[in-house]
Amino acid sequence: MSESTFKNRILKYLNSLPGCKAIKMHGNQYVEAGTPDIFCCYRGRPVLLELKLPGNKPTVIQLKRLEEWRAAGAVAEWVTCLEDVRRIIEGI
Repeated sequence: MSESTFKNRILKYLNSLPGCKAIKMHGNQYVEAGTPDIFCCYRGRPVLLELKLPGNKPTVIQLKRLEEWRAAGAVAEWVTCLEDVRRIIEGI
C-alpha cells in the first residue's frame, strides 16, 4: 500500500466519525519540521498522527514533535495501520 492510500483511508475513517474532523498537514516553509501528518479533533480533543508504512519508524525530529504535542495535552502518536488509529480513538 502506498503512503497516499494509507493517508486517505485514515482520513476517510476519522472524518466518518461523529464529532471528528481530520486534515492532512502539508509541509512548507511555514510548517515546522517534523510536524505530524494528520491533525484531528475528536470530541474536543486534539489528535495528531504521524503516518508510517509498516517497517518504517519516525525520525528523531518527528518523535520530538509528537512529544511536544503530548506535553501540550494532545493525543500524539505514530501509526502504521488503521487498527492503530482505531485503538487511539477508542481510548479517548
